[in-house]
Amino acid sequence: MTDPFESRRPLGRTGLQVSRIGLASGYKAPTRAVERAFHEYGVNTFYWETRKPGMREALRSLLPQHREQMVVAVQTYDHLGVWLRRSTEKALAALSIEQADLLFLGWFNSMPRSKVLDVARRLKEEGKVRFLGVTGHNRAFHGKMARDPESPFDVHMVRYNAAHRGAESEVFAGLPESRPGLITYTATRWGKLLNPSKMPAGEAPLSAAECYRFVLSHPAVDMCLAGPGSEAQMDEGLQALWRGPLSDEEMARVRKIGDHVHG
Repeated sequence: MTDPFESRRPLGRTGLQVSRIGLASGYKAPTRAVERAFHEYGVNTFYWETRKPGMREALRSLLPQHREQMVVAVQTYDHLGVWLRRSTEKALAALSIEQADLLFLGWFNSMPRSKVLDVARRLKEEGKVRFLGVTGHNRAFHGKMARDPESPFDVHMVRYNAAHRGAESEVFAGLPESRPGLITYTATRWGKLLNPSKMPAGEAPLSAAECYRFVLSHPAVDMCLAGPGSEAQMDEGLQALWRGPLSDEEMARVRKIGDHVHG
C-alpha cells in the first residue's frame, strides 16, 4: 500500500500537484541536499524567499529538465506595492525561469492594500505567476479569507504545530468544497519541540519527523514547509514522508508535549 505522505496531493483548488513537504530556501541546506530531496525523496515544491546559493544552484540544475514536475514559489515582503514587481522579476531571473507557480505576499495579517493586490494581479495576468498566496500569523484573517469565495488568494500559509494548534478550529474547520490550498510552517516550533530541556518530566523530545508527521496527519493540510539547516537535518525531517500518519498513541504523546511546550 502506498504511503499517503509519499504521494503528491492537489494544492487546494489550484490543482498543482505538490509533495507533502516542501523546502524553503532561507536556510543552509547545501545544493547536494536539495537535489537529493528531489531525486530520492520526491520533494517537488521549492519556496524561494532569499538568495541562498544552495537552493539557487540546485534549482538552476533541476529546472531545465524537470520544470513540469516542479512547483516553484517566490515570496515578497513588500507591503507598499513599490518593489513587488521588481523583486518577483529578480527572483525569476535568478532561477532562469519565465513563470513562478506561486507568488506569496509575505507576512500579512489583514487584507493587503489595493496597490499590492493590483501589482500582484497584473503579474498573474502577464503570466509571470500562476497563483497568488498569502502568509501571516492572524489565523482569524486567514480563516475568513479561506472561506470567502471572493478572496484574491489561491493559497494560504499559516503557522501550525503541536504547540500552536489554533489553526485547527480557526482556519481548517468549515472550509468549502472548493477551497484554497493550505500550507503550514514552523512544524518544530522553531526547534523547541526538539529541545530536551523543554520536555515534560520523563518524556524524550520529539524528532523532526514526528513534528512533520503531526502536521501532515491533519486532513486539511496539503503541504508543510521545511527549512533544514543541513543535509542531516533534511534527511531526518523527510523521514516523515515514508513513515506516514501518527498512530493514536503517538498523536496523544505529541499533543501532550505540545501542550507542555506551549504552556
